[in-house]
Amino acid sequence: MPAFFINNRWFFALAIIAVACVMAFFMPWVWNVAMILLLLFAILTVLDFVLLFSKEQRINAARVTAERWHLGEDNAVNLEIDSAYKFPVSLEIIDELPEIFQKRDFILHYKTTPGAKLSEQYVLRPLTRGTYRFGNINVFVMSPLRLLKARYKFEDPAAVKVYPTTKLLRSYQLLATTDQHSLFGARKVRKLGHSIEFEQIKEYVAGDDIRTINWKATARRGSMMVNTYTDIRSQQIFCVIDKGRSMKMPFEGMTLMDHSIKSALIFLNIALHKHDKAGLITFSSQVNDMVPADQGSMQMHKLLETLYNQTTDFQDADYERLLSQVHHKLSQRSFLLLFSNFESLSSLNRQMPYLRGLAKKHMLCVVFFENTAVKDIVEQQPDTIEGIYTKTIAERFDFEKKQMVKELRRYGIIAILTTPEKLTVDVINNYLELKSRQLL
Repeated sequence: MPAFFINNRWFFALAIIAVACVMAFFMPWVWNVAMILLLLFAILTVLDFVLLFSKEQRINAARVTAERWHLGEDNAVNLEIDSAYKFPVSLEIIDELPEIFQKRDFILHYKTTPGAKLSEQYVLRPLTRGTYRFGNINVFVMSPLRLLKARYKFEDPAAVKVYPTTKLLRSYQLLATTDQHSLFGARKVRKLGHSIEFEQIKEYVAGDDIRTINWKATARRGSMMVNTYTDIRSQQIFCVIDKGRSMKMPFEGMTLMDHSIKSALIFLNIALHKHDKAGLITFSSQVNDMVPADQGSMQMHKLLETLYNQTTDFQDADYERLLSQVHHKLSQRSFLLLFSNFESLSSLNRQMPYLRGLAKKHMLCVVFFENTAVKDIVEQQPDTIEGIYTKTIAERFDFEKKQMVKELRRYGIIAILTTPEKLTVDVINNYLELKSRQLL
């Protein structure tokens, strides 16, 4: 049996009758009109109750959505409504959304035709990774009279995991399998030498490098033969993600850590398609997760499951502990791509001894972020004294960011200063450039 509710129209009609009764003190003839209205009102209320709550009148509702959602993307939720009412009804649907959306007035309004099945869709855009839990579906049904409501409550709990978006993985794979790098803003880099990985001896064709001619094979075969080489493969590539409080800075509704995780996922996918071994390290006040570098078929799934539910503890990142764990766990020289954020030169200098320690045994690339708000102030032309002071301070912060890049490179550490929107392309470009120059 559905629950019984009274609609606002019922109170509005009752208020009109009450006003008519008050007017009857001054105009006695209005009393008869008020009584007729009251009788009609009572009949319509009973009729509405019978229409809504008779046994043969029922409605069913179900929620259909994907088990996995993409972070920062529009994700569809479908509502399947099956109405057994033999007359058109109006519906107010309150789907109990996950608490993280903080939507207290989420009401959907639909109309159905007699005995029809209704399929409607709405979209949600999650801005935080993790597990999202839906509650019940509440359907309020109103007849054409719209005096009363029948509430049907359907217990349909659902848990949806929000992952870093994987929609771009396939498109970015073109960077790893084609030479059309300019599609993504990548720079074409001339190869400076040959890999030490010998592949085969083949017959010379126009365009082959004459420096690769194999004279012994040429003498035996009687035709020009050349050696061919392949890129070095199976190198260990680790994304190291700082989960400290500095990575909670927001940009377009998502934190720097969310942008870093999204880019790390795309980058590791490309590394796997380049036949390198991909691994992951996350750290904050302690090293939380360490996924060993591998290139198996299930490696991408392991990385995705590790990344989707990462959270920060709002503490400063402990680079000393990171250095200790890396030296203890990684015996083979690896490429470490560190996603972090330094807002001042002094904060970088505090961590510099540990960054240099990482760079001694591994190839270290530090990715940190420009402050886009500061950049906007620098590009403005102020017309007040206060604006000039503000721009001067902003220019100082902007200058410090550039000094950080020089400071890191002075110690042989690769540095990428970028914005969150350009993060993925800049990281991939840097990786492909290193592969082209055979520095990995």
